[in-house]
Amino acid sequence: MKKVLYIILFTGITLTGYSQIRPGNTSETMKVIKLYPNPAVNFVNFEFDNPDKNSTIVIFNFIGKKVDEVKVTDSRITLSLTDYYRGIYIYHVRNANGAILESGKFQVAR
Repeated sequence: MKKVLYIILFTGITLTGYSQIRPGNTSETMKVIKLYPNPAVNFVNFEFDNPDKNSTIVIFNFIGKKVDEVKVTDSRITLSLTDYYRGIYIYHVRNANGAILESGKFQVAR
């Protein structure tokens, strides 16, 4: 009986530890519908289905250092990669309040 209790507790802890709640109402969130080319060399394009002019794209390198922040101005944003090193980058699309609407990754291959 003691072993069963430990298994239930362990399973409950691990399952709740990986749950994620996405902020905001899903009907009004902005989504990246295309990110290309991936891997990229000179530039990367972000295309949105419903662009919000108050949103930003925040780029982090793989160790978590903020590299760039770009304001969303149109349904397609082209990001120049001239100052980026080779590697994997994480992006967050954030609304005006700073809540993450979308996240993903892309690779710079030089």
